[in-house]
Formats: sequence, structure tokens, C-alpha cells
Amino acid sequence: MTTEIKQRATKIVATIGPASNTPEVLQQMIAAGVDVVRLNFSHGKAEDHVLRAQMVRDAAAACGREVAIMADLQGPKIRVGKFKDGKIELVKGAPFVLDATCELGDQTRAGLDYKELPRDLKPADILLLNDGLIVLTVDRVQGSEIFTTVKIGGELSNNKGINRQGGGLSAPALTAKDMEDIKTAMQLGADYVAVSFPKSATDMIMARQLANIAAEAHNTHRPLMIAKIERAEAIPVLQEILDASDGIMVARGDLAVEVGNAMVPALQKRMIRMARHSNKLAITATQMMESMIQNAVPTRAEVSDVANAVLDGTDAVMTSAETAAGKYPVETVEMMAAVCAEAEKAEPMSLDADFLNVTFSRIDESIAYGALFTAYHLRARAIVALTESGSTPLWMSRHNIDMPIYAMTTSRATQRKVALYRNVQPFELKPDANDRESVLKAAEELLLARGLVKKDDMVIMTWGEPMGQTGGTNALKITKIGDR
Repeated sequence: MTTEIKQRATKIVATIGPASNTPEVLQQMIAAGVDVVRLNFSHGKAEDHVLRAQMVRDAAAACGREVAIMADLQGPKIRVGKFKDGKIELVKGAPFVLDATCELGDQTRAGLDYKELPRDLKPADILLLNDGLIVLTVDRVQGSEIFTTVKIGGELSNNKGINRQGGGLSAPALTAKDMEDIKTAMQLGADYVAVSFPKSATDMIMARQLANIAAEAHNTHRPLMIAKIERAEAIPVLQEILDASDGIMVARGDLAVEVGNAMVPALQKRMIRMARHSNKLAITATQMMESMIQNAVPTRAEVSDVANAVLDGTDAVMTSAETAAGKYPVETVEMMAAVCAEAEKAEPMSLDADFLNVTFSRIDESIAYGALFTAYHLRARAIVALTESGSTPLWMSRHNIDMPIYAMTTSRATQRKVALYRNVQPFELKPDANDRESVLKAAEELLLARGLVKKDDMVIMTWGEPMGQTGGTNALKITKIGDR
């Protein structure tokens, strides 16, 4: 079966888990609009991820599409240990001890999986547990013990996360587990690797180096690197992290715990804007359709949240537990796709303003901008970018234009990579890559066969000569379908 291509600019990243871990559900989710599948390396073993990745590839093939796979590393998630009875109830004003040497916790103390936490804290520090639902004030630190007072109580169960308000914890972004998981990600051919809790460009550079080495060892393509912005320390150096990455994820859960809920909406807009200006990708994540874990329809606030991310210019919106463990994984994707498509109708067009004072250092970049400008003013039906690396459609996708961009390539890896780019639909071309007329004819026939254009439609096409070389886009053509 071949899934009909829907004209939707914003992409959908969906996490798979127990609720979606079957070929049937995966196919339904892909048919409903999933463009990228996220494998959460915080759960499961290496062999589980390899099997799931193959299931994704098979489901995509059954739908006649290519979807990307994103390996999301766990990172240094700092957690409490386990409790004798599985959980406790903390009461406001009660003393509570976090103890790096404690094996099983009780009503008075809990263990820590990050044994160095006491070294990072001082009196009056605020600790937020379980995504900020529980708040502790540090009274004193003595050896391996952190003595606190409960400021906001509640139920605390096994392995819940710990954040320090304002950030400042010294845990490294890449743990030993992450380094092994990068090897697994390359073994299964992941197209994207998401790095959790990076604090600097150095974290991203190290992760990329490890991924590239592992890709070479497994004879797979090099992945694109996504920095998950969830630490307070990342905000002042956001541009440096962007420069060292291929994109960012606005990971609103841990970020909100560290900087405060009130700061997140403005930070989201700022991060997406910076990513677009830097020719990088942006993914908006966390609790986008949270109520659909249990309910068949989202709240009005969640609909507005997704729509606002679209209007901010995000490349993709992401599901987490909604599709991994929720009751309605397919319905969640369908609803997200519908909200994205509707929000895009209201997007402001300011293409001419985007080009004021723009300078180009590369020929292929100037061709990309030229194609946008020409297509916009001639009211073309579509833009077709014949590409090997995916760079030209990436540059095009950084600007709002009310027509689709079709990336046509002979590379399957590039097909999957551009699946995340806003307003870009990937297609595979199979003619002689060095014969220009054969390639242009094949591109035109593919568009006609898919019903994406009709005779006499105007299309803007870009390519590089000689054909088949990376980074060589140097030609632009205005053509009418059926003229050749």
C-alpha cells in the first residue's frame, strides 16, 4: 500500500512503546502522518531497539514511505532510588534525607542513583522531584547525606527524577550508557541522535564524534545530531550549541523544572527563531497532547499549544507517552496532523522581508533563496529540489512559503533525513543520476503519477551540475509541466 502524501508542512515525531509496538499500529500511525519515529533509550535493551527499528522500516515500506528514526539518549537523569514499599507520602514541613549510600528508602530517606549529588549542593538550594511536583529545601549537606525540609509534599515513588532549581548540577551530558547506546543507534541505522542535557557545544561535538565513529564501524550513514535543551546552563550558550548541532529539541519538561514554568513559552519562541535563523531544525516536545494518554480527544489548551508551536515555525511537534503508552496512539497522530494543517493556513507570509540584507557565501545557498523568491512571485505550484545531501531543501525550509517543497534524491539516507524538514516531502529517484534530461523527466513524471501537479502547472526546479555530486546545486529552471 502507498500512503497518500498530505500537504502538511509541520512534521510529527512519535515515540513508540508498548502501546504502538506492533506492525499494525505502526502502519496506522505512519498512514496517519508520522514522519519520524523516536526510540526512547531510557527504556528497553539494545536488542529491543534493534527489533523496533526493523519494525519501523518494515511498516514504512508497507506504507510506501520513508520515515526517519531518532535515537533519543537517556543522558544523566538524576533520580531517587527505590523504596521498600515502592512509594512514600511526603508531608509539608517534614524532614527528609537524600542519602547516596541508602539502598532502599523509607518515609525518612531515599537513595540516589547519582552519588555525586551531595557535592553539587549547598544550604538553601531548592530541589524539585518528580517533574517539580515535590519541592525540597536543602538545610545542610553532610558527607553522602543531603538534609532537606519538604516545602511541597506529595507521593514519591521509585526512580523519580531530581532537578536543582536554576540548574548547576555537574553530571556529564554523555554517560557510559549513552556511549554504548550510540553504538546501538548506529547499528540499527538511526537517522537522528538526540542528546539529552547538553550544557555546551563540547557535549554535542563529542556525541557527534562518537556517532560518526560508530557509523563507520557499522557501515551506516552518519546521523544528524539534535541537542535537547533541558538545562538552565544551556540557555546562555544556545547559539554555540546550535552551531555544533543539526537541530534542537525544545524539551519543555526538565527545562521548565529548572528555569520555571513561566519562562518556557518565551524560551520556546526564542529557540525556534534562533534555530531557523541558523539554518537548523527545531522540534517542540513534552505534553503536547498529554490528556490523550487517557482520553480520545485533547483539551482545547493542548490544541492551542500545538497550533502555537506551528505558528512559531517549529519543524516538528513530538509525542511522548501519548503514543508510547497511551490508549489512543493513532488518534493522537491524526489529531496532531489536523491541528498542524489548520494552523498552517494562518501562517504569516513575509518572504520578501526574509531576504533583506541577506548575503550568500555559497552558490547552492543562493540558488535555494532564488528558487523561493521566484516561486513565490510567479505563484508556482511547487518547488522541486534535486539533491544528494539535503542541504538545498533545508535552506528552503527555513522560510514560510505557501507551496510544497519536494526533495528528490537517489539516496535513501537523504530521504529519511529530510523527512523532518518543515514543508519538505522526500521522494526517491531512480534514473541515471548523471543524465540531466533523464532526471528532470523522471522528476516530472513522479509528480504527475502522485497527483501532485497537473499539465501546465508551473514548477521551479533546482539541481547541481555535474549531477550526482554532494553540495553542487548551481542551476535553477522555471518549467511548465508537460512542456518537455
